[in-house]
Amino acid sequence: MSLQTLPTTPAPAAGAARHPLAALTPDEVERARAVLDSAGLVGEHSRFSYVMLREPDKADVLVWDGTRELPREVSLLLTDVDSLAISALVVDVTAGQVVSRTELDPAVAGFGPCLDEDYELVERIVKADRGWLAAIAKRGITDIGKVRPVPLSAGVFGYDDEVGNRVYRVLSFYQDHPADSAWAHPVGGVIAHVDVSNRRVLRVVETHVEHTPQESGDYLDPAYRGPERTDLRPISITQPEGVSFTVEDGVLRWQNWSVRIGFNGREGLTLHQLSYDDAGTERPILYRASVAEMVVNYGDPGPTHGWQNYFDLGEYQFGRLANSLELGCDCLGEITYLDAVVVDDHCAPKTIRNAICIHEEDFGILWKHNDIFSGSSETRRQRRVVVSFFGTVGNYDYGFYWYLYLDGTIELEVKATGIPFPSGYDGQDPHFTELAPGVGAPVHQHLFSARLDFAVDGVRNQVDELEVVPVQTGPDNPWGNAIRRSRTRLRTEQEARRQAASHLSRVWAISSAERSNRLGEPTSYVLYPEGRPALLADPGSSIAARAAFARHHLWVTRYDRDELWPSGYLVNQNPGGDGLPAYAAADRGIDGEDLVVWHTFGLTHFVRPEDWPIMPVDYTGFTLKPHGFFDRNPTLDVPDLNRAAADSCCANENGTNGHGHA
Repeated sequence: MSLQTLPTTPAPAAGAARHPLAALTPDEVERARAVLDSAGLVGEHSRFSYVMLREPDKADVLVWDGTRELPREVSLLLTDVDSLAISALVVDVTAGQVVSRTELDPAVAGFGPCLDEDYELVERIVKADRGWLAAIAKRGITDIGKVRPVPLSAGVFGYDDEVGNRVYRVLSFYQDHPADSAWAHPVGGVIAHVDVSNRRVLRVVETHVEHTPQESGDYLDPAYRGPERTDLRPISITQPEGVSFTVEDGVLRWQNWSVRIGFNGREGLTLHQLSYDDAGTERPILYRASVAEMVVNYGDPGPTHGWQNYFDLGEYQFGRLANSLELGCDCLGEITYLDAVVVDDHCAPKTIRNAICIHEEDFGILWKHNDIFSGSSETRRQRRVVVSFFGTVGNYDYGFYWYLYLDGTIELEVKATGIPFPSGYDGQDPHFTELAPGVGAPVHQHLFSARLDFAVDGVRNQVDELEVVPVQTGPDNPWGNAIRRSRTRLRTEQEARRQAASHLSRVWAISSAERSNRLGEPTSYVLYPEGRPALLADPGSSIAARAAFARHHLWVTRYDRDELWPSGYLVNQNPGGDGLPAYAAADRGIDGEDLVVWHTFGLTHFVRPEDWPIMPVDYTGFTLKPHGFFDRNPTLDVPDLNRAAADSCCANENGTNGHGHA
């Protein structure tokens, strides 16, 4: 194994302008802060969120010739934690001026994401509250110093005293010693609703659960887990001649693929201008791709978990929580790492070392055939390049893995691991699974929204829904064996709110409105959904309003530079209606237009005892496959590297080339 660490944004060649989509640099972040300081917009109580590049309009980027720099704009959310005034700002760091400032009403729009300082503040507030202390004491806990309050985003549940105030709901865990797994010891039946704006506990909600589970959940402790296995042997992945890809100025190139890699503190990893070199022609497929939101909704209706629905991007800024990856642990093989720049609550740039991992993987058979007529026997192996990152939000850890394959396939795989959210459990709740003595976990969903800004052979695209259709026995189907496929064009944004249907093999084809293949059909890519459940909450529920994107597996909207967020720009304590419902409300036409596809996918997690005390990885994702994008199999030119290596070996040993010829 080996690694190569590259800087986040290498400097462009002398005389060349930076690419309009190049990631923000620390210097640009500091310049944006300086502009706001000079404008008198920053005070002692100012906090910054969602600090990221405001990407130029797509049309401007596509005609950019590399000789001049487009304006570099930074978007920011500014919160005054004293007055609770919030404003969305855009700063042009090229011109050194504020481009726009929009005041937002938190009573209507909600607040920005959780702030780092709130975690310590919440602990001070609850540990000074007599009602909370009494509830903890009732459960037999005398050492308050060992209680770990966990502030969690509050959602919107009709409490009048929460409107317009920054609120958390707090569950607590007991940590007996520094190495103890606090998650194994949930303090049962105590929920504090905390108003951090006014430094007070609004209410303490108690349930009949009054115990704190005692069994250790320390999966690193040999006394708990038992001795480690001794019969596993190492697997070593080597590439003696080096990797087959390059990364230069933020652009990854591998086996006809080209993609610009981005990163920001809200989304984390982003892909830009993904294209395929088809016999010397650079053919665009995706202009921008990311996971733009995710929600974790809990399916227990009781007071402990009924309010739990977390938006890990909009409420917690998932990109800022990215891990620094380690060779041999998170990534295996010949690894290239990229650092990432994110921005803290005080608008200070922070570099996450080794945030992004890039490597190649063998992926089994690409194609194979033993021909009975010619006697030929040929096999080629598939491989893929992987671009990934991992982040941790409290108890859960998520990995996002983008795969590009030799045959033009694109895939996103999300890996979920960590610790299922535990609770004190008395065996009575049908929405729970018991995991250990006195410990349970409720059923919940992890639902992700991928924002896929398509550009299949150009920006004018169209979407068709394809599904299988059984054919009844009749004159045209005398043996009853016929199968056909229906194609339905989705023409407006409202029509394009669709559900997956695995029993119909329902998929969605995104095709060019301008280019056809040699058979006369539009060139296209097909989105293959997993077909797992979308949001299962009642349509009239709070979470269904706030996570409306998750009610449908597919949305399609017209491209708009600033329509980026499935649940809206502000998510925390937002009552709902923003994001995709608002984007699609105009019911714009999408047939042959510049369009964005939004795909909901994810897991419905009925927790197993085997998921405790730490969960083996579970997987979810989707696949994009070329369908008529190429005129034939694009991998006919892939060499048989294994045979070539064997021939070389034989030649070295026997003085021949492996076929008996010197």
